[in-house]
Amino acid sequence: MEKTIEELIQDLKSTDEFVKEEAMGLLEFNAKESVDPLINALKSSDKEIRKGAAQALGLIKDTKAIEPLINTLSDGNKLVRREASTALSHMGEAAVDPLMETLKSPDWKVRGAAVWALGAIGDSRAVGSIEKLLNDEKNFVVVGARYAIDAIKNPKKEE
Repeated sequence: MEKTIEELIQDLKSTDEFVKEEAMGLLEFNAKESVDPLINALKSSDKEIRKGAAQALGLIKDTKAIEPLINTLSDGNKLVRREASTALSHMGEAAVDPLMETLKSPDWKVRGAAVWALGAIGDSRAVGSIEKLLNDEKNFVVVGARYAIDAIKNPKKEE
């Protein structure tokens, strides 16, 4: 019997890596039906589900998930924030403007997650906004800003 999208989302919290991997693959394969339930799963009380939902949304790359993922950058769990940041980096150019706006957040964790995502995207439009964070009061943000500027100005060539 085939599992429902909701059952696959519940599998994201499994301690069995094979179960999680299969759920992730099936959610990606059924992207059209998965996006809205995954966006809703970003609000789950279970951090493993939130983390897995962010990861799956990054694989699917539906731009509809950008705003909910940006909201997830303020999650109380750093691993969930990291997955949301990574997912946003997979969204590419579509996420650049919303992420640049997020750099103004009063929450250093949100600024930091956004700057790391922008560095991974590598869009030169973000450099000016990122440079403003080189004097941030939080080292995590400063290190992320340095990384992002370097990544944007010196992109690694894919082989």
